[in-house]
Parts: sequence; C-alpha cells; structure tokens
Amino acid sequence: MTNTLHRYGNPESLRDDYIVFAIPARGINDQGCVEKLRTFLRSALKYNPVNVGEGAKGGIFRPSKSLNLISTYLRPRKHGVAPQEVAEGVDGPGTVAAVFDNKESMERFLEEVKSLDLGISVNVSALVDDTREACRLVGICPHSVEYSLGFRGRTERLASRRVLELSTMCGHGMVSFRLAQKMIDQIKEGRQTPEKASTFMAKFCTCGVFNVSRARRLMEEARVSD
Repeated sequence: MTNTLHRYGNPESLRDDYIVFAIPARGINDQGCVEKLRTFLRSALKYNPVNVGEGAKGGIFRPSKSLNLISTYLRPRKHGVAPQEVAEGVDGPGTVAAVFDNKESMERFLEEVKSLDLGISVNVSALVDDTREACRLVGICPHSVEYSLGFRGRTERLASRRVLELSTMCGHGMVSFRLAQKMIDQIKEGRQTPEKASTFMAKFCTCGVFNVSRARRLMEEARVSD
C-alpha cells in the first residue's frame, strides 16, 4: 500500500506523474539500510526528479521555521533545501521517494535501481500500463499490482475535479481542498503564478511526493480553460 495510490485524474491527467519509492522492512532488512536509502536518492538525482523526499524530514520544498515580517515581505524566501541535502539527511529506516514528470527518466532510474540491487522493496506508483512497460524494458517482474477504485459514496460532496487533482498529490491529506481552491482562484485573478502556487502547496506535503511539475500544468489549464 502506498499513500500515492489515490492520486486523482484520468490517464491523460496522470501522464506526467511517476513516483518511485524505496522502503526497508523493519526487523527484516533494515540493518544498515541508511546508506542504501541514501544511495537510492543519490541515484535518483541523476535523472532530474521534480521532487525527492524522506518520510521523517520531508522533501525539497519545506516550510520555514523562522519567518518574520522582514523575511516574508522584503527578502527572497528560501523555499526548501537542496535535493542533495534530502539524500544526505537520511539517518534512519523509513520511506524515501523520487518524483518524475516523464516516463523516460523513471525508466532510466529503474534500470539503475535494478543494477544497484539494494535488497530493499521498491514501489512504483504510476499508471499501470506505463509501469508494466517500464518493467519490461528494464527486465523487472513486478511482485504485485494495486489498483485504486476511486471514490465511492456521496461523491457529490467531493470538491471539484481540479481541486481533487491537486490535493490528492499529498496522500496524507496535508494539501487541503480549500488551499488548492484558493491557489486556483488566485491564479485566475492574476494574484499568483502556477510556479509559485505549486511550490507553496508542495511545502505541506511532508513526504516530498507532491509533483510540482504536474501541479503547474494543472493550474495553468485551470487558468485558461475554466
């Protein structure tokens, strides 16, 4: 099971969303896993991920703990940490992930992961057909496949499609419906850009699996078409 299983959207909407996880099993293969997890993330950085994350400390985009009037309005704000810092900051067993906005980069990374043979579980979260094709190309046989069956029940109470596409990119629900709607509204009003809005929302996703590239595209589509 992965917290990225329920990313909302049709296949066309998910064409630029590929997440690769690595996680050890506690008490089974977690001894000495820290360097393996660091190696996983270091390798991912070669293929230009749009985000990388570590479950305990977060991803590239992080909130600031020391904001004040001057730093908020008068000085350029730091939006997070360097990708290399995320990789080197792993200091215990846990989940690490890399997010890509194109299938080719994900495939090249998977090929390297196979050659590294780290001995820990690797999970790809993406469209099933794309994932199967990538596995065939690199010579990997998937252990299992999980499907999301979508939302059931009183779906009329859900947020709009645009909001769901954005908010479900944080599987733990840290990007709220109202925040996503606020960003869309500000972009339509010309008060915000898709680039800044996607970075802002990514800071709330503490696992670092929010796809800022997809978010920019979705918000630009909402700006020009809605």
